[in-house]
This record gives sequence, structure tokens and C-alpha cells, in this order.
Amino acid sequence: MKSLAELAAIREQMKDKVALRTGSGAVRVVVGMATCGISAGARPVLNAFVEEVSKEGLTDKVMVTQTGCIGICQYEPVVEVFEDGKDKVTYVKMTAEKAKRVVEEHLKGGKPVGEYLIGNTKL
Repeated sequence: MKSLAELAAIREQMKDKVALRTGSGAVRVVVGMATCGISAGARPVLNAFVEEVSKEGLTDKVMVTQTGCIGICQYEPVVEVFEDGKDKVTYVKMTAEKAKRVVEEHLKGGKPVGEYLIGNTKL
């Protein structure tokens, strides 16, 4: 059994991660987490986005969430980025390492990573 102080510390530590998934940021990152996505490795991708967004201090701007089937199972793991006033960006065949680069270059720097986009990826 954890002490009340230990539980409070865990709660405080997890606050940002929960806010990432329920917040109302101007940018929304959606990871496809249906059976096909999970089996293709979407869980580490989702975790990488949550950790990197938090680490980079983007929690007030970016919300990371998950969805069911996006409908392009052969390209899983799939990540969609929605930004106010811009077209949706779809990343395919994602990995945790690619997610880190997307956070750095796209979410933080404002420029989508072209080689990971659905139209540019060599499949």
C-alpha cells in the first residue's frame, strides 16, 4: 500500500500526461489505436508523443489523443495532426523515433516532416 504522500506525488507527476489527452490545445495529435494500429506498434508511438510533448513544454498548445480505426490499416501506425486553420496532416508507418522528430520539427518548429507523410512515404 502506498502512503498518501506517495500517491499525491504520483498524481502530480501524471497531471501533465492526463491533460495532454483531455486538453483543448490548438493542435490535436490523433494516434490510430484500433487492433491494426496496436499490432503494428501504435502504443509506443502514442507514448512517445505524450512524453515528448510534455518534455518540450507544449502541453498548453498540443493535445495528444487516440482514436479507433482511421481506415488505412496497411499504413499503420497512422498519426493525424489537426491544426486550426490548416489542412490535416497524415503521418504513416510511424515509430517512436519518428514521433520524436515530428514533435521537434512539426509541433515545435511548425514544419511537417515530409518524408513521413502519406503522399511521400515509400511504401
